[in-house]
Amino acid sequence: MVTFSKQELERYSRHLIIPEFNIEGQRRLKAAKVLVVGTGGLGSPLLLYLTAAGVGTIGILDFDIVDDSNLQRQVLFSVADVGKPKVEAAKARLEALNPHVNFVVHNERLTSENALEIIKDYDLVADGTDNFPTRYLVNDACVILNKPNVYGSIFRFEGQVSVFNYTDAEGKTGPNYRDLFPTPPPPGLVPSCAEGGVLGVLPGIIGSLQANEVIKVLTGVGDPLSGRLFLFDAATFETRVLKVHKDPSNAPITELIDYEFFCGIGAEDEEDKEKVKEITVSDLQAWQDNHTDFQLIDVREPYEYEIANLHGELIPLGEVETAIDKIASDKNVVVHCRSGARSAKAIAALEKKYGFKNLYNLKGGILAWANEIDPTMAKY
Repeated sequence: MVTFSKQELERYSRHLIIPEFNIEGQRRLKAAKVLVVGTGGLGSPLLLYLTAAGVGTIGILDFDIVDDSNLQRQVLFSVADVGKPKVEAAKARLEALNPHVNFVVHNERLTSENALEIIKDYDLVADGTDNFPTRYLVNDACVILNKPNVYGSIFRFEGQVSVFNYTDAEGKTGPNYRDLFPTPPPPGLVPSCAEGGVLGVLPGIIGSLQANEVIKVLTGVGDPLSGRLFLFDAATFETRVLKVHKDPSNAPITELIDYEFFCGIGAEDEEDKEKVKEITVSDLQAWQDNHTDFQLIDVREPYEYEIANLHGELIPLGEVETAIDKIASDKNVVVHCRSGARSAKAIAALEKKYGFKNLYNLKGGILAWANEIDPTMAKY
């Protein structure tokens, strides 16, 4: 039987005196093993509250390092953590919060090759990721291994929460992520948080709701969000709960696949990049220093231009094809964006549809310029 020290009983006393929760609920938490995939905006409150609640073993999976731009919403980290592996910084912070929890660090990317081996040792997975390939990967691995998947997602002002692949007391398993989203959206339709932004407090709200669902599933207290999708709009403070049903037409999930290919992530951008000519930020600097006659076009959005810019002519990607009269045809034109992906897409479209031959993509975009040329420029 799971037992508690005097220190633990005192620490968890506010749980123990809830009649519906009591010491049995706390025993179930201490006996549980939870894997949190991602330590970012959602992972931060997830990890903090699951640790504070006394989940016995918590797996921390991430492959990233702490960056200045994370600190606006990833409350698990501090300025002193910048440059450190996220999993190591997270473990140190969480151990200081609750020394009675066992932490298992996975400093690696979750892939089709390692997902089943990692997830099999846990009772539940909390998905704190921010991209479609990993969401489908987590879902499919949980279905194959019969593990509950507590899902959350955020974008700008909007958040979602649900519990997938949950088996209730009667042995009935609820819908999974593919019952809600059988196929991913077309590449580029939904920007990442890095491109589209997110209100800093939103992941705190959604991640905390995920932690609530994890605790409910583990303890059997309350009614988990299985078969329901909770929607929250922070701008209007409106909420909705939609019903989610199992789709009998969905094929059984029996193996993991290539999720990058399935979602089309990267493939289109790589094709665009292979098709277009490129120059480096060093080349661009040399052109400027030598007073070379060329045009510089920025295909980002106006609000991005305000953060950092190279003084190029701003023509957002969605307006490029209606502004071809502004693009020079008698000299070289350098097109850039934040990272080089959107500018490559713009050039590929202009070359294919309008026959431009004088366009060059700035490799790495604003990020490369900030890293290699001007360290005072803000990266976002």
